[in-house]
Amino acid sequence: MSIATRFTIMCFLLLLGLSTISFGQVNDREAAASVASGEVGYARMAPSTVDRSQPIQLTIGTSTILDATTGAVVGNEGAGESGANISSNAASSHEGNDGDEDFDDVRHTPKGGTIDGLDTVPTFDGAFFAQAGPSSGTTRLFRFSMMGNHPLAGETTLIPAKISEVSLQLLNADGSTLTTVAFTPFEDLTLDSPNFEEANYRSGHRLQFADAVQRAEFFHRMDKDWHTILRPQVVNRVTITVPRFVNVRLANGNIIQARSYFIGTAADGHTFVLMLNLLFNFFFDNEVVNEINSGNFTTNGLNMTLFPNTFLFSLNVNNPNTPGGCCVLGFHTYFFQPGAIPQPRWITQYASWISPGIFGAGFQDVTALSHETSEAFNDPFVDNVTPSWQFPGQPANSHVCQGNLETGDPVEVLPTATVPITIRERHEVFTYHPQTEALLQWFEMGKTSNAVDGAFSFPGEGALPHSALPCPP
Repeated sequence: MSIATRFTIMCFLLLLGLSTISFGQVNDREAAASVASGEVGYARMAPSTVDRSQPIQLTIGTSTILDATTGAVVGNEGAGESGANISSNAASSHEGNDGDEDFDDVRHTPKGGTIDGLDTVPTFDGAFFAQAGPSSGTTRLFRFSMMGNHPLAGETTLIPAKISEVSLQLLNADGSTLTTVAFTPFEDLTLDSPNFEEANYRSGHRLQFADAVQRAEFFHRMDKDWHTILRPQVVNRVTITVPRFVNVRLANGNIIQARSYFIGTAADGHTFVLMLNLLFNFFFDNEVVNEINSGNFTTNGLNMTLFPNTFLFSLNVNNPNTPGGCCVLGFHTYFFQPGAIPQPRWITQYASWISPGIFGAGFQDVTALSHETSEAFNDPFVDNVTPSWQFPGQPANSHVCQGNLETGDPVEVLPTATVPITIRERHEVFTYHPQTEALLQWFEMGKTSNAVDGAFSFPGEGALPHSALPCPP
């Protein structure tokens, strides 16, 4: 081979390599390692206030500083930066599949379905007595508020599911675009999922998932025509621009630069993103308030921000260029306007689509969405208290415990947390994996359950074979 030929081949290979680097997506090795070693779970978010008179801080720039404890902007607030991190590209709203064809002519006003002093979703109140645990006296009575109409009153409550679909534009360190991770490939699959489409369950036929779980809890007490139905509507499609790094102020006052995100590739070829939770919470708060101010998110609905394969990690203070604890897949909370009478409350949640093979325990597709939606039904104001219960699978003396009516949390730690549900829609067939939920009876800590089939969990009735164990004293 001549020198000229070798030189030509070497130049071609060099150009090919540069082309791959320039135009191909480079996975972060930290992403795969963090997912493999992390603990999949969900966050508990405190309610947030809405000040509709103040402009919303949209820009995260090179001079912006986030507080490591609160996540609040504590420096410069983007001063001198141009543009906005959140941009809308939705020309019009989009009605999803209702999943409630049998109820299209039903427009019942819930009987007593609102709370005096609140402007929010329809709710009903109830209570249960704890049958075990350290509770004594009046503290054994635990009150709760849930979404929908009272089971004894019956009727169907239709709740708008207002959906903002979020795509991510990920930036390199120099501000150029590395890649864009769009929600578009998952839109139809999400709208056709058991969260909005009908399937058959032990608690009834042709039900949406959260309605089926709720009916299982009150199966022997409810009126037969009692339903709580979500009517999905895509109200916006937005793109969030995510910088490569963000500045964080630690508790000791030091300011460090931390990686904002890491990316990897799932088995189906879709990109997954690990995002620093401090930065995500900044974007989430701004996006929700933007949708509230625009009228897209409403107090009478369940408002959703849905992300594509976007999972959260905590700050690694000792090495901010690697992920800390991982991975949060969703949370639910509410936003409220203080001082307003009645007080507006916007029930809100974040959930990520999950490509197969990223996590174990069957976590994929709409696992997170089903988890958060059912929890929002059972604990819309994140204040339903229960006896302190121990997570399943823990040693007898373990103090890994919670004391709230978060119905998805006790099951998420099990080796198999989901159930397969096949939906046939428009000649397409897809098997989804919503998460099994703990029923109200599990939190009562009784020997028996008056739920459907005497179950403590649903639809996977074998997931929790007995009621919750009290947290050890």
